[in-house]
Amino acid sequence: MVQVGNLTERFPTLALVLAAVAIAVTGCSDEGSSNSSRSSNAGKNTSTQHSESWVNKAPSFSGDSAYSNVAAQVDFGTRVPNSPGHKACGDWLIEELEKAGAQLYVQEASVTAFDGTELAIRNIIGSFNPEDPRRILLYAHWDTRPWADNDTVRIHDPIDGANDGASGVGVLLEIARLIQLKNPQTGVDIAFFDAEDYGSPSWVPADQKEYTDWCLGSQYWARKPHVPGYRARMGILLDMVGAGDAVFNKEGTSNEMAPGLVDRVWTMAHKLGHGDRFRTAVTPITVDDNLFVTQLAHIPSVNIVHYHIARVPMGYFKYHHTHGDNMSVIDPAVLQEVGEVVAAMVWNK
Repeated sequence: MVQVGNLTERFPTLALVLAAVAIAVTGCSDEGSSNSSRSSNAGKNTSTQHSESWVNKAPSFSGDSAYSNVAAQVDFGTRVPNSPGHKACGDWLIEELEKAGAQLYVQEASVTAFDGTELAIRNIIGSFNPEDPRRILLYAHWDTRPWADNDTVRIHDPIDGANDGASGVGVLLEIARLIQLKNPQTGVDIAFFDAEDYGSPSWVPADQKEYTDWCLGSQYWARKPHVPGYRARMGILLDMVGAGDAVFNKEGTSNEMAPGLVDRVWTMAHKLGHGDRFRTAVTPITVDDNLFVTQLAHIPSVNIVHYHIARVPMGYFKYHHTHGDNMSVIDPAVLQEVGEVVAAMVWNK
């Protein structure tokens, strides 16, 4: 993923896309809400707006189990497309979803990276209750960054991607295990998208960068979904959700395209007592898988992503695209909180 910030000045078509999709999604989906309704609730503690008699129907999420899932991915080494670690990890993800009882779909494709490299990718999708037309899409990317281009050492070497990649997948594998234990009575698709992090590195001149360099797997899936005509009433993207100092401000693209869904997820987080982690400020627009899932597949999506606003300079977590993104930054307690929010959104539909 990449921070956009002022990229809409360099790529004005992105600003137009965001505006057009926001209008279309709000007009055709029950997830939309007006800007006035959002601003009137700004700064309020949403946990005080709900009855204390509310009962969470979701089964107990295990942050320790999610942590083990993260560690298992990192143990395969870097998961850059075309690498041995990438193939081995993909095979393991397929096995884990099958073990959880999912109906498996594996999209194998060749996509072209910004530099002309042909990448052999796999989008891995596990479907639960596949016959139910009411569907929720949960997704994360499972590949890792080919370069540590935000680092000062070994900048041309790939990163471990414990947080950027493995953390979201780790949480969703635990959700898959819980679905096997307790049927949520709705359709759920868990998608692991490939080649999200193969965007042009920092040493490429700015005038040669394009926001479509990123998220190649989700772009492929959005144009050719695993089921023809696939629709979901909402999508939740998890990206960088495991670091101990994580804060989840409302991500800018989500807030433009699916404001009602963003409000619902953050309200649920506050209801569960996680308001200190899920903040109400809004980040700049970013480019991540949710942009293309919403833009191309027309599925309103929220991006839960670690992004600091108060820090100077503001941006993603401190080890983003560096070799510091390893298992030492992962905290099971943070995975626990994120997992509880996602589970509550699935089981309390």
